[in-house]
Amino acid sequence: METSLTYEAAYKELQEIAREIETESVSVDVLAARVKRASELITFCQTRLRATEAEVENIIQQMEHKTI
Repeated sequence: METSLTYEAAYKELQEIAREIETESVSVDVLAARVKRASELITFCQTRLRATEAEVENIIQQMEHKTI
């Protein structure tokens, strides 16, 4: 996965792949490659979301400790 890939770019690419598959505009010859790429993008997005969730939880815990 590219190191400069953002969540928004990955999500947009996923939407494009889904649209191609739904409208059957992707050829059978490249279908497996597009599905593989979609799988990679889904994994990237899930990882990014989990990391962001953990970071937000950490920030909230720090804020709660400061107010005590």
